[in-house]
Amino acid sequence: MPVIRDADALTHELHGARFVSHASPRTGSTQLAAWRAEVPPHTDAPAHTVSHEEILHLLTGTLVFTLDDEPLRLTAGDTLIVRPGSTLAVHNPTDHTALAWVTTSIGLTAHLSDGTLITPPWAN
Repeated sequence: MPVIRDADALTHELHGARFVSHASPRTGSTQLAAWRAEVPPHTDAPAHTVSHEEILHLLTGTLVFTLDDEPLRLTAGDTLIVRPGSTLAVHNPTDHTALAWVTTSIGLTAHLSDGTLITPPWAN
């Protein structure tokens, strides 16, 4: 089905954040995955190295991304391009939940610093 209603999106939680998947193979997409990331106040997502390019557009709030050891503070309206092989960590330094829209190609995986491989269901 080409229309995914917000109420029908699949929700996943990992490392204190929520991922609301709208486009993935589970919803009929064949090339791209897209989701809303909800990062609660004072949440830290661990550093992870991504296999595919990701585009993160901050809808509301403020997030501090560390991209390949460079801290980057984004506010609503800012977009971050994460290239394949880059290492990314996320921190919400505020008292408010931040929302981001994320798009990538299907098949994204991420390696944590301890070697753990994550195959996020919202991107596969």
